[in-house]
Order: sequence, then C-alpha cells, then structure tokens
Amino acid sequence: MADDISSPPSSRRNVLQGMAAGLVTAAAAAPAAADAADSPGDAAPTAAPLVNPETRYPRPPFPRQSQPWPGLAGKMDPRPDHGEKSYRGSGRLAGRKALITGGDSGIGRAAAIAYAREGADVAIAYLPQEEPDAKEVIALIREAGRKAVAIPGDLRDEQYCKDLVAKAHAELGGLDILVSNAGRQVHQASIVDITTEQFDETFRTNIYALFFLARAAIPLMPPGSAIIATASVNAFSPSEILLDYSATKGAIVALVKSLAKQMVHKGIRVNAVAPGPFWTALQVSGGQTQDHIHQFGAETPMGRAGQPAELAPVYVLLASAEASYITGQVYAASGGTGVG
Repeated sequence: MADDISSPPSSRRNVLQGMAAGLVTAAAAAPAAADAADSPGDAAPTAAPLVNPETRYPRPPFPRQSQPWPGLAGKMDPRPDHGEKSYRGSGRLAGRKALITGGDSGIGRAAAIAYAREGADVAIAYLPQEEPDAKEVIALIREAGRKAVAIPGDLRDEQYCKDLVAKAHAELGGLDILVSNAGRQVHQASIVDITTEQFDETFRTNIYALFFLARAAIPLMPPGSAIIATASVNAFSPSEILLDYSATKGAIVALVKSLAKQMVHKGIRVNAVAPGPFWTALQVSGGQTQDHIHQFGAETPMGRAGQPAELAPVYVLLASAEASYITGQVYAASGGTGVG
C-alpha cells in the first residue's frame, strides 16, 4: 500500500512513532513469552505480570550527590537498574558481534547486558577510570555465555577510535553492530561559563567519536549490520544549562539521518535513540546541578527518571533483523513528554 502523501508531516510522524512503540513493546515482551513457552508441561505461555510504569522505579526526591567525572554507577544512590536481574533474552541477536561505547554503565551497560543475553558477543569501550563498572559488565556478558572484550581508552582520540574498531573486529571475529553511546555532559548556567576546552571535549566525545567510529567500522560491516547512536531529547528541546551538549545531540540526529541514506545500498541501517531524563552516572558527575539531581525526572508526566533497563529493548530492536525496514529514525523515550 502506498504512503498517503496528502497526510500532514505530523500525522505521518505520529503513525511512525505508534508503530515504533508497538515494536518495542513486542521486543520487551518476547523474552518472557519465549522463556515461558520453553517450559516443559506448560499448555500455554504464562503472561508476564503487568506493572504500572509510573510507579515501577524510584521517584524523586533523590539524595543530592556528586562524583568526579566520569562517575561510577556503583556509587550512585539509588543504584541504576541496567537489567542485571530482569532482562531475559530469547536469541534475537544470536551470533552477532557488537561494539558498544560507554558500555560500563548507564544506557551502554543496559545494551551490553541485553545484547549478550540475546546471543551476541560484545566488546565495550570505556575510560580507564570506569574500570570498576566495566569489570561488572564483562562478568555479566560472560555469565550469559558470550565472548566479552574490554577495550579502555579515550574516544576524544581519533587513533584510539580507529584502534578500537580494529581490535573489536579482530577479537570478536567480525563486527555487525556499532552502538555509539558514550557521552560528555557538563552543565553551565551561561555561554560565558563554557570554556573552549569544555566545548571541544563535548564535541569530540559526542559527535567526533561517532564520526570516527562509523568511518572506521563501515568498511568492515557486512549487509544486515546496524549502527545505533545515542542522541537525546535535548536535540529537540534543548536545556538552557546544556548548551554545548544539546548542540552535539542535534548534530547526531542530522548525521544519523544523512548517513542512513548513504548506507541504504550497503545494507547497513543507521538509527538513533533519544532518551529523556535517565538515571545514569552522566548526571551525577557534572551533568546536572544538585537541585536537578534532587528532583531528577520529576518534570516528566510520569514523575520519575527512566532507568537504563527500560531502554535496552529499543537497542535490541534496532540491532535485530526484525527492524529491517527501519533506518534513519530517531526513537524517543521521555516519560510522556512527547518530545522527540
């Protein structure tokens, strides 16, 4: 059936977002259903219990807290949920080879856990200071029976990005998923407070690294591969205290949409995820003011921050063959704000 080109752009966008929500819901439900169906003697799959999303996770106020950049998830209060105990896989990424930046904590950690439990071998990139968190993730990947590769370094360094891709490809025996997730976020009340050094570090971490990694990975990726970037709702509704961060996230959206068009005929899909307020180490290591930490996520209609585990199904969907017709899209998860 042909597209209705007479529909206004906002209507078509709502339809696409509705389709995306259905696919992600199916992605989250599939693991539990598959596990239930495998249970001997069950006449029918047992439905997972319904959970009220508004009250599923901790709500603010949170304790005021600060860590030196880049921060550790293991020292946060409350500790984020990355799906360590809850995510159940069903082989949707069996045999795949994934590289995830920022895979030690936050959204990258949730994606790494989910990918491993869906059958993928996983390499994670992280800063050396994040080694305590990274060791936990490596152990979780191996507990899932998959190969885990740890490659510490600084994504601001172009040579490291090149070496990272080459090492992941060599040690995993291939590369068909690239998740460019690691980010730099430092709040400043005014543009006059943003140093040239901060501006440069934010751009090199958030957008230069995506460019370096994609440029190095694409020649190694076979048809059917997927590239997924982590953007932000700040790309569409920028925070007044995150000027440089918001600018990089807008750049990520544009790069993803352009690159997706380039890669169509190579069989490589390119998409982005645009999270709203998610409870990660990025926030407590300079990303937010103490007042924002105390009430983090309270401004959303859901009244709470998202947890990294709640984004894992989106990253699984976008990496999987089930998303074969999805490219050049940005998937928002923002607790009911409608932004994205």
